[in-house]
Amino acid sequence: MKIKSFLLLLSLAFASFSFAQDNKYQLSSHILDITLGKPATGVKITLSKQDNKGNWKQVDEKYTDNNGRITDFIKQDGKNNTGIYKLTYHTQPYFKKLDQASFYPFIEVVFELKDNEHYHVPITLSAFGYSTYRGS
Repeated sequence: MKIKSFLLLLSLAFASFSFAQDNKYQLSSHILDITLGKPATGVKITLSKQDNKGNWKQVDEKYTDNNGRITDFIKQDGKNNTGIYKLTYHTQPYFKKLDQASFYPFIEVVFELKDNEHYHVPITLSAFGYSTYRGS
């Protein structure tokens, strides 16, 4: 009986620890190449934050995954992350890899985090145009 109780307690403690390790992030992005109808994989995206003097400071830099996504910008850890941010999508290397001419060497999307909610900033992309919106 003591062993069963101990094992039950141990499994509950492990489960609690596992759930406590789930990290949540406040910002994500996604690139869909509308010419190919597929996610744009391997695209570098730089995240910067504007300081109170109007200067940009790089916060993070990542590459889109096989689904064209980055899901882990700005860890939600109780800090106030409000402010003006910029995502720089480095598109030129992506199009060069496809051996395709393009008009935009990079795309900058500036937006404001006004609260602690999750923000999703996707773009639809072609070699000669793009569109963005606040997703969910």
